[in-house]
Amino acid sequence: MKILLLLILLFSGLFAGEIKLTDQNATDPVYILPLKKYPKWLCEAQLKNGKKIQFVSVKSMMQVYRHQDYFQRHKFMDDNISKLYVQDYISGRKVEAPKAVYLFGSRIVGPHGDDLIPFENEQNAKLFMMKNGGTKILPFEKLSKGLIRYLDM
Repeated sequence: MKILLLLILLFSGLFAGEIKLTDQNATDPVYILPLKKYPKWLCEAQLKNGKKIQFVSVKSMMQVYRHQDYFQRHKFMDDNISKLYVQDYISGRKVEAPKAVYLFGSRIVGPHGDDLIPFENEQNAKLFMMKNGGTKILPFEKLSKGLIRYLDM
């Protein structure tokens, strides 16, 4: 029984679909922060050619997503982004970014200052807000260039 419980605990991350760090020495392409220091904030983009890029936070990922031409011109990416993934801040589950909701204005600060905190659903975001504050829960469509620029001030 103890062995079964141990196996469940060890492999629970696999079944939850967490984003796993692909390179222990990788840094965020926008803020040049070490990804391994911020596993709870890890985000990921999959390019159309199958390559993956990992980010230190939603804010960083959205900088690249909203400015793909710039990052391609500067040889950071060799193709367009096909999918974006975030982790639910509470459960750690991997979620397609367009299906997640994002908390703005929480007392929790991201790896590079003010950031958006991703959640699998609005219920998780509301639970988090009760303890950590927050101004607004936003759908992916509302994560505009202007909002990301504001968070980066």
